[in-house]
Amino acid sequence: MIGILTDTTASIPQDLIEKLGIETVSYYIHRGLETLRDMVDVKPREFAEWLKGAAQLPTTSNPAPGDYLLGLRRLAGRVKEIVAISITSKGSGGYQSCLAGVSMFKETFPDVRVEVVDTLQVAMSHGWAVVEAARAAMDGVDFEGVVRRAREVAASGMMIQTADTLRYLYLGGRIGKAKHLVASLLNIKPLIGMQDGVIVALGTARSRLKAYRRMGDLIQQRFGEGARLKAAFTHVLAQEQMEKLQAIITNRFECVEVLTGELSPALAVHTGPGTVGISVIPA
Repeated sequence: MIGILTDTTASIPQDLIEKLGIETVSYYIHRGLETLRDMVDVKPREFAEWLKGAAQLPTTSNPAPGDYLLGLRRLAGRVKEIVAISITSKGSGGYQSCLAGVSMFKETFPDVRVEVVDTLQVAMSHGWAVVEAARAAMDGVDFEGVVRRAREVAASGMMIQTADTLRYLYLGGRIGKAKHLVASLLNIKPLIGMQDGVIVALGTARSRLKAYRRMGDLIQQRFGEGARLKAAFTHVLAQEQMEKLQAIITNRFECVEVLTGELSPALAVHTGPGTVGISVIPA
């Protein structure tokens, strides 16, 4: 059996984490004098409600090498091979921290094989790589095959998000190449995605509905009209809006699997309440 390790920013639905036996390591949220463990001390809905009225944004930090070490040790109790799958190394220090944790782990568990995969993705585009790797492991695929599956899914994934504002990304320093949109945000809905591991602008729309339709256009450009896809829809305090996006996408494409859920608080800090997103991979 092959163990799968990842971090909470993958935003994988909890029931799927449990079903697939995925080991998760928490990011940290620093709110005033509080240090909160993502998805442990604070959950998506309560955090998003608080964030709406926050006068000052919290900060986030990646897990320490020791956090990854503990996760690896938990897995080592039942497996001899582990694939650790990380959020993009270009937007977080989690990947490097994971590598350091693996180095520490190998000092005491030299017989356990570990491979670290940098997805160059965020949210459920990162999460899909984790889920599909875990499924491959459960199906009896060998170590190299599980690693390959994680890399292939990460490379093929597409993430698009929209919100009422880029304020949270801007203040959190995660705006990347989409920075030029900040000055022109009156009455428009920005679309952002990932390219080569960093956040980029994908355009704007004049309303949420037009933004959702534009998301469909972008997905069609990438995968083709009526493509067979696996789709994960995520939101931050925007369930109804997420369902509207879901209806549009599932009507345009053959979605053989649909997941829905909330972004983890550690990501919600940077996107803000009202965020709606989709992460798709080819089926």
